[in-house]
Amino acid sequence: MNILIVGCRKVGSRLASTLSAEGHTVSVVDRDPRSFDALDNDFDGYTVSGIPIDEDVLKNAGIEACDAIAAVTPDDNINIMVCQIAKELFHVPTVLTRIYDPARQEIFASFGISTVCSTNLTVNAVKSALVGSADSQHQTIGSSTISYSTIPVPKSYVGKTLESLENDSEEMLFAVMHENRSLNLAANGKYVLQATDKLVYAKIID
Repeated sequence: MNILIVGCRKVGSRLASTLSAEGHTVSVVDRDPRSFDALDNDFDGYTVSGIPIDEDVLKNAGIEACDAIAAVTPDDNINIMVCQIAKELFHVPTVLTRIYDPARQEIFASFGISTVCSTNLTVNAVKSALVGSADSQHQTIGSSTISYSTIPVPKSYVGKTLESLENDSEEMLFAVMHENRSLNLAANGKYVLQATDKLVYAKIID
């Protein structure tokens, strides 16, 4: 894929380096040319220094030919403007942004922009570490949000295989979480449920 990364701080530089190492064509934009020093030594992509919301800067970075763009600057306002430009002016097929303010997630979604909220991810991770598991977590894929909920295995399910369980039309069994917090995907239908397991269900909520 031809991918444009806007923002070359910790997340942007790591994302760009990883995608480049996997064989993708990667371009990176940042207003500070010194930020490109954070890229891996073997990064073979293209770097452009300039204001991220400047159309000429984005054109120089190849936005007209890119398949996807990720706006990961530290500024939510810059990120949403970059994504709007990418969608409305250059019709980039896949547009994703990192945001810091969870309250803005719905605003971004109203523009059809997929988001990753680092604040929510951190809160969920810390909550999970503190109390053993997060009862509910959310993930945005494309234009939809998936909710994952975790419940203890009902006593009536202990000793049964996953393939013997019925799925609800609105919610599907995604995985089994073991006592050591490792996961067993529900696709492994022969797995026999234990009393210490937890069931992870997934459903689309919007």
